[in-house]
Amino acid sequence: MMDIFTVSAIRPIRDYMTISRDAHLGITNKVTWFSMGKNTSISQECYDHSTIYMVNDGEGVFVIGIDGDKVVANKGDIVFIEPGTLLGVETRSGVIFTEIINLEAIKMTEKIVPGEIFALKNLIDYEDGSISNLDLASNGTFKYVLMAFDEGTGLTPHRAPGNAVVFALEGKAIIGYEGLDYEIHEGQCFRFEKNGLHSVTAKGRFKMALLLVIE
Repeated sequence: MMDIFTVSAIRPIRDYMTISRDAHLGITNKVTWFSMGKNTSISQECYDHSTIYMVNDGEGVFVIGIDGDKVVANKGDIVFIEPGTLLGVETRSGVIFTEIINLEAIKMTEKIVPGEIFALKNLIDYEDGSISNLDLASNGTFKYVLMAFDEGTGLTPHRAPGNAVVFALEGKAIIGYEGLDYEIHEGQCFRFEKNGLHSVTAKGRFKMALLLVIE
């Protein structure tokens, strides 16, 4: 898959059903795309490992902890769940989200509080004439990074040591990949294969999240 795509198109909502699909980014880091139809739910369960959830489309209610605290998450929101924490998901209108289960201890930025909902694009600011980077989560096998590109900035062609997915959060940019150019807009994604030659050039101001799996 070397093209612009949306998680919604890969794993569309089906009425009355919950469906999951492996993103095939790694083994130590399990990345799964979920779609839940209207008025469906996933019962509370917990993992022995840290889990990150990013809502790609729609609206979901995350039911967290023994007391069942409910927090609403919409498109572009993220929530971090600590090991051993009960979590369920409910939706009235339908929701699509990415689940990242990490099988090794991870380091989270202090900007992320476990169990709270955050709008990803609001966690990072633009810097005049610059590219800003904020590591949200990382260990030796993956990195989850936010980037904000001021107008006229970009990354020169380079290769990454693992499979990666870019999630466009705000604005638009040109993704160069192995000699071809792709225009990516807010809500769209692009996948890089390990060692694939790629670049990013902002068209105006542009924010993105990058999930890099190094295995």
